[in-house]
Amino acid sequence: MTWSDWKWQLQNRITTLADLEEKLTLTEEERESFAPALADFSFAVTPYYLNRIDQTNPNCPIRKQVLPRAGELKKNPNEVEDPLAEEKYMPVKGVTHRYPDRAIWYISHVCAVYCRFCTRKRKVSDPEETPNRNEWEKALEYFRKNTELREVILSGGDPLTLSDSSLDYLLGELKSIPHLNQVRIHSRHPVTMPMRLTEELAAVFAKHFPLYMVTHFNHPNEITEETKMYVMRMIKTGHISIFNQSVLLSGINDDEKVLSELNYKLISIGIKPYYLHQCDEVFGSSDFVVPIERGIEIYRKLRGYHSGITIPSYVKDLTGGGGKVLLSPDYLQKKTKDGYLFQNYLGDEYEVGH
Repeated sequence: MTWSDWKWQLQNRITTLADLEEKLTLTEEERESFAPALADFSFAVTPYYLNRIDQTNPNCPIRKQVLPRAGELKKNPNEVEDPLAEEKYMPVKGVTHRYPDRAIWYISHVCAVYCRFCTRKRKVSDPEETPNRNEWEKALEYFRKNTELREVILSGGDPLTLSDSSLDYLLGELKSIPHLNQVRIHSRHPVTMPMRLTEELAAVFAKHFPLYMVTHFNHPNEITEETKMYVMRMIKTGHISIFNQSVLLSGINDDEKVLSELNYKLISIGIKPYYLHQCDEVFGSSDFVVPIERGIEIYRKLRGYHSGITIPSYVKDLTGGGGKVLLSPDYLQKKTKDGYLFQNYLGDEYEVGH
């Protein structure tokens, strides 16, 4: 069946306003924002993910992630093209080596769906940004020479847009480097096109055990029966550990009940909530940004009230390339004469010894 074929999903992505309007009744704001937004960042959505949009609700949390709106056209003074300074720390094309022991390898410019808050708007969907085969070899040589590296993270775009044979080759080469302890794959395909998690891909992953995948669910409505089937099969037969990173997004998931439902659903299908990101300061992202104070308030309502394995770390990736820092409630109130005064998740105070 074509619907269950991930290549069909990619080939039949909706990419134009005319095609989109055949599938969805747009608001005036969405229609007027489409062309100007397209000048800066591509539009594409798979039939599968488009099918998840609530046709009658202009504030549908999936719709707001996919369709350009007026806020995307605003560029505030604090917003930059490369908020994480990935290009600054790029020793060879496609490789960002910012942290001492790990590097990100950008190996695909293609995504199944282009999220409107994407931190890589400057390069995603641009074919010239994707390293070619010769540049793959230069990156692999860099990884071999830099023995302080313990981890390589395959990213993009989406690395799972590559063929199974290409992934098999890259994973094999990385796994042959003695000083690399682990390989991680970052992909949103489990969210936007879960049929990419084929049995053939599972066989590739199993061959290179252990592997780690980080995916990107932002809302419980993104987890369907299809998601459950493909993800759980991949975990069982691909022998891969899957984690999730969400972005805290205004009007989409900036609510403790929504995040709690999301995180419990993830755990129920074998995915561990890993990070809750403060939205990056990329051009056109201001309407998605939740104030950090509000984010900490939401996070306080998760910790303690819900199972620890459902709680991700709330982080901010510092603009300018400073790396991730933890954002959390301040449970330690002060040092006392006899020890320390803490406030627990309920707001009750407890004094403990040194």
